[in-house]
Amino acid sequence: MKRLFLPAVCCLLLVISSGMAPAANNPLVTAEHALHQDFIQAIPKDHQIDVYKLHEVWQKAMTDPAYRAKIYMIDVRTDSEWNAFHLEGTDHVQAGHVYLIPKKITDPNAEIYVFCRTSHRSKYVGGFLYKYGYKNVWVVGPATINGVKNKGGVVGWAQAGFPFVNQFTGSFKITKYRQHPSKKEKAFRLRMWHPY
Repeated sequence: MKRLFLPAVCCLLLVISSGMAPAANNPLVTAEHALHQDFIQAIPKDHQIDVYKLHEVWQKAMTDPAYRAKIYMIDVRTDSEWNAFHLEGTDHVQAGHVYLIPKKITDPNAEIYVFCRTSHRSKYVGGFLYKYGYKNVWVVGPATINGVKNKGGVVGWAQAGFPFVNQFTGSFKITKYRQHPSKKEKAFRLRMWHPY
């Protein structure tokens, strides 16, 4: 039995490593990165902004109803992400439903601000909107301010200390953003699934 253990472990490691090796050189991942770059190139450099600029726009929109009626601030995260927390007063269209935007926003010169969790999805959506023919789309991405890297999107919004809302708590600030909160929580004993 002991003589079979070492060869079995070696075979298992060989199988696992052979499955992992192609992931690093996966042509589909390479193609996705190239396509993402293509969408980023469709966005003019001066229309790639950080969360601080978005915050200025958001503050003006929250205090000036006439301005708010002229612009769109679109959160492209999933429904569950948006329901957990979002920027007060912002619009919501999941990134996978970008094709719906031209049906709702028919003015190609509309002022549109797009953001997601960090910036990956918002760059796709912003690129799509430019390819559709929109001319005034602003995409929120990462930035380095005073030597501090800000990730962009709602993660960057949280890093900057700006407020969020949800249907249960009202306005709040996230003091420490965790990408996978459940992996950090170890003390809970029971969780009930909830649809939102």
